[in-house]
Amino acid sequence: MSLLTHFEHPVDDAQYTFRRILKALSEPGVLVTLPHATGWQPLNPATTSVLLTLADQETPLYLDAALNSDTVQHNVRFHTGAPLTTCSDKSSFSLFNNEITAEQLATCPAGNELSPEQSTTVVIQTDSLHHGVPLRLRGPGIEHSRTVAPHLPVAVLNYLLNRPAAFPAGIDFMFTCGESLMAIPRTTHVEVC
Repeated sequence: MSLLTHFEHPVDDAQYTFRRILKALSEPGVLVTLPHATGWQPLNPATTSVLLTLADQETPLYLDAALNSDTVQHNVRFHTGAPLTTCSDKSSFSLFNNEITAEQLATCPAGNELSPEQSTTVVIQTDSLHHGVPLRLRGPGIEHSRTVAPHLPVAVLNYLLNRPAAFPAGIDFMFTCGESLMAIPRTTHVEVC
């Protein structure tokens, strides 16, 4: 097993990344750039930055088979201490690629009315944050509306358009591509333009 690089300046880069993630979550649809330059293949740099910043000993992590490897597992454990789980229904963070299915998404906990914090944050590595179905976003953090077009899996698009869990329950999504991150939290209303 080989250890892969973490942040060049661990404290400063983690703080910077945390602020960028907060910006993405508080301003849905805004693209932010994260500092990790290489990523832990098959994880892209933005996904690696998210893990280095948010994952810790108290955040169970699910890695979809397409993003899972011995090297990734070893580096997640070494750099973050996050426990790895074999099922997404017990995770705080679940990582998927663009091939996520509706069945996989349905196993991700959405919390409930009394305990919305028991939901998972789903991180999806996508091929593009620009060339997908145009979506209009409305809600907190958006003055009127914002139009985005991330390339989303059908299962995720259907989830965002239909939101099966009533607020405050629901799943927060982060979409990564290269060094870029876009978030669509559960508070955001999504419709096709």
